[in-house]
Amino acid sequence: QVQLVESGGGLVQAGGSLRLSCAASGRTFSSYTMGWFRQAPGKEREFVAAISWDGVTVYADSVKGRFTISRDNAKKTVYLQMNSLKPEDTAVYSCAAGYYSRSYDRENGYNYWGQGTQVTVSS
Repeated sequence: QVQLVESGGGLVQAGGSLRLSCAASGRTFSSYTMGWFRQAPGKEREFVAAISWDGVTVYADSVKGRFTISRDNAKKTVYLQMNSLKPEDTAVYSCAAGYYSRSYDRENGYNYWGQGTQVTVSS
């Protein structure tokens, strides 16, 4: 069982930065692919970024060059550094954990989900 708790969301002006964190419980964090997804009001949840247990990183085209995902296995935490934020990045951001998953951008590649943290980017 893995529990995930996100933090770091908030209100920021366009062009600004935020860093999201996702802290995990459990003893096998290093065995999980960790992903970030987001859902804007009235829209489907979409993939943002993922980092596998062996360090492979994958990004959605919409965030490439602006967002960076990283992980600290000793702290059982995954991060999402978001720079050059745009109003269209406004959404609830959720982290997810998939046991040895290679299905980086698909929701069914993940076994556990956090509750999410709100990110609002003003224009």
